[in-house]
Amino acid sequence: MRFRSKPLTVTVSAAALVVMLAGCTPDASEPSPGTETVTATVTPTPTPTSTPTPSAAPAPPATSTPGPDGESGGGGDLGDGTIGAAADRCTVDELQGAIDDGGGGAAGSYGVALILTNTGDRTCELQGWPGVSFVGGGDGTQLGASATLDRASEHPTVQIAPGGYAQAILTMVQAANYDAAECQPQQSEGFRVYPPGSTASLYIGAGGDLFTACTSPSVQQLSVGAVQPGP
Repeated sequence: MRFRSKPLTVTVSAAALVVMLAGCTPDASEPSPGTETVTATVTPTPTPTSTPTPSAAPAPPATSTPGPDGESGGGGDLGDGTIGAAADRCTVDELQGAIDDGGGGAAGSYGVALILTNTGDRTCELQGWPGVSFVGGGDGTQLGASATLDRASEHPTVQIAPGGYAQAILTMVQAANYDAAECQPQQSEGFRVYPPGSTASLYIGAGGDLFTACTSPSVQQLSVGAVQPGP
């Protein structure tokens, strides 16, 4: 998988988001108990025009309601590594979300990088998998099943300096790949993202046919990897 060195805006064309992965189904196996947590430091990135910009769609307020999977930080997971004190963890008040080209992909699917930029005035850290789901309906209602967690991905502790960012790759199967009666497609308005260990969420706006959601809870359309340092 490749990562771009320079985030794009969410208005990136559909062609730029069509990507080639080896397959659509994540490896749901648990990481081995002996996995060693790696610490990576993210340096600040320029903020002018190079900073990813969320969609202009109105953003529902962050919620303190537990996410789809409830038990582990709003549907995310801290993994088996040791993160520092909870006080060192990035909060939603310190993060701004955006999307970028995620690279890689298989026929009928595409990848999106969920960009989490530290807008605070301290270095904070993230480690593990975010909780992610499509939202829509004009009020942030979840559409369809939340993303499964790709536990095959590395999950280092990522330290994010002010102005720096981390990312997690979200793989989406195109809604058109499913039978319409099975999928129950609906145009989404973006994503609700729970940072690992958080029960509050960020809203990331995203529009266009590429972000059509299957509203049936029986269709597993999304899979997300662990948070990684920004390229």
